[in-house]
Amino acid sequence: MCGIVGLFLKDKALEPKLGEMLTDMLITMTDRGPDSAGIAIYGNDADQNAKLTVQSDNADSDFATLAADLGIVLGTTVELNRRDTHAVLEMPADKTAAARQAVTELRPGLRVMSEGDTIEIYKEVGLPQDVANRFGVSNMSGTHGIGHTRMATESAVTTEGAHPFSTAPDQCLVHNGSLSNHNSLRRKLVRDGVRIESMNDTEVGAAYLTWKMQNGSTLGEALEGSLQDLDGFFTFVVGTKDGFGVVRDPIACKPAVMAETDQYVAFGSEYRALVNLPGIDDAKVWEPEPATVYFWNH
Repeated sequence: MCGIVGLFLKDKALEPKLGEMLTDMLITMTDRGPDSAGIAIYGNDADQNAKLTVQSDNADSDFATLAADLGIVLGTTVELNRRDTHAVLEMPADKTAAARQAVTELRPGLRVMSEGDTIEIYKEVGLPQDVANRFGVSNMSGTHGIGHTRMATESAVTTEGAHPFSTAPDQCLVHNGSLSNHNSLRRKLVRDGVRIESMNDTEVGAAYLTWKMQNGSTLGEALEGSLQDLDGFFTFVVGTKDGFGVVRDPIACKPAVMAETDQYVAFGSEYRALVNLPGIDDAKVWEPEPATVYFWNH
């Protein structure tokens, strides 16, 4: 099953409501994925700091002095904004690579959810509404975002297995479907130096796009390449720092619907995820075509 929602805002006046709108869409997809949920929010980078979002099963102890400890290692000031089991660490952009390595050395139990100038990823086990409430997602603002509700079929119900997956700065992917060649592709990508940290096939899809773009492809070209190189059935929704993309496999057996107005572009696994969006009655609504890449960017 699994449910995907995505919202790309064209109208800046809607940015303060991004989290509220995306949360409503996510909750509507609960019966497609009640095991766990996650959401990626793309804010703005006006403060010029970079972000590292981390998760811990022992947040009280792990986060207590993390900012100070990390700041000593990096030789700079690090700010920590905690949201339940997650924390967003902010630091100068040129420190994120070192910070990513340092946090796992300082706190071996930490998981890095995302890194980049604008992206923040929050995901946990539980019903979508409970997950969204824990992190206060409805109060978040931003330019675009992606959400996922998971019904685990290929791996355990864990935070690690929840979507979205991020394998490069400001890039994330959610997936509905199943990849049959993910194990062989995982081995190839790891040999080529791409970071993959879970056994979930979706992370392999995210890593594939990262690998393609590291080798010179645009996101659109990487998505087109997935149609040839990934076996199985899939609907991918992808986020980048300034963009939002969708692709379905050539058979397109997984449900998907899109809507576009002058204010936004929206994606849902089912139309009911879109019904509360402003102006939906006058939106262009369609089912994305098989083996076709759709992409919007600011």
